[in-house]
Amino acid sequence: MSDAIDVSEQGPVRGGTVDYVVHHLREGILQGRYAPGQRLIEADLTQELGISRGPLREALRRLSADNLLELVPNRGAIVRRLSMREMLELFAIRIALESHAAREATLALADRTVRARFEAGIRPIWAKAKRIPGPDYIAENKAFHQSLIGATGNERLLALTTQMQLPLIMFQLNGMLTEANIAASVIEHRAIATAMLDGDAEAAAAQARAHLERARDVARDMPTKVFHAANGAPAARASTRGH
Repeated sequence: MSDAIDVSEQGPVRGGTVDYVVHHLREGILQGRYAPGQRLIEADLTQELGISRGPLREALRRLSADNLLELVPNRGAIVRRLSMREMLELFAIRIALESHAAREATLALADRTVRARFEAGIRPIWAKAKRIPGPDYIAENKAFHQSLIGATGNERLLALTTQMQLPLIMFQLNGMLTEANIAASVIEHRAIATAMLDGDAEAAAAQARAHLERARDVARDMPTKVFHAANGAPAARASTRGH
């Protein structure tokens, strides 16, 4: 009998437990503990989290609805690996939304409370230490973009940009990113932040657009092995323990 997660079975589900499992798996995906294309194994997860199969299955359904997992008949749950087309489509939407957000957030920084919260959220970008590919930079990048969107005060915009799955994109590309690419992103983050803090909304929007367009171009030049095959080739079976 396969130990892949069978998401078709039904069972009692405890709401609090499901929320905990969703949070754990979501953070694991976005922080790189579970890799794009990785097959999640029921036995590992139930043992690791100390839960029964019912809450686990419901958590997987929720994460599938958020497009973080694929539920494949007879194979179970697999961490989503974006195709090149999906990646470029997400970038196109993200570029439009975030350049708009940078403009709106700059205006919102006239409020001292909003400004202080923004400055606190982006503080890591000013650190002089060299960045290397990995979870620390993914976390810094996520914090910067979330702080920018958060400064707009527009909850719907925050929800929409969250759906654009920038952390998932970052992790999928992480293994192919270079220190030079990351250094360029840090410089661009600082340029966006400086324009915002100076109150130049149009410059902030232009900098945000240029930053994401360069990131899109880096993604477009990645080897095809980084992306989900167009023919939907199956992902390799992998343990869910540490990645």
